[in-house]
Amino acid sequence: MNLDWKTLRVLATNEIEATLEELPKPLRERAAKLPVTLERVPNADLQVDGIAPDILGLFTGAEFVDEETIPMPPQIILFLENIWEFAESDEETFCDEVRTTFLHELGHYLGLDEDGLIQRGLE
Repeated sequence: MNLDWKTLRVLATNEIEATLEELPKPLRERAAKLPVTLERVPNADLQVDGIAPDILGLFTGAEFVDEETIPMPPQIILFLENIWEFAESDEETFCDEVRTTFLHELGHYLGLDEDGLIQRGLE
């Protein structure tokens, strides 16, 4: 099954909102303020900067503890066409991976490194 861009965005947005609702209230309130951008794939500028063309998500900007001292605002970027391909065009798997990728990038915002995320099942 091949979904169009609008449908991928709706599915991802719904999954992010549902994931936020499941978080503990203090974390949910903080995470809800963090911008989430939905892109098809990494653009050429990101790829020139060393971002892999098949990456699923990316956290940019300051971590939570450094927000006041680093001028670049934090954000999460999810690359929906890459997630769709990773999910092998399966809608349920796509939604699961949106959730995992969102939580993974949220973990980076909270200061977790890759090892900490793997320990939490968010690789």
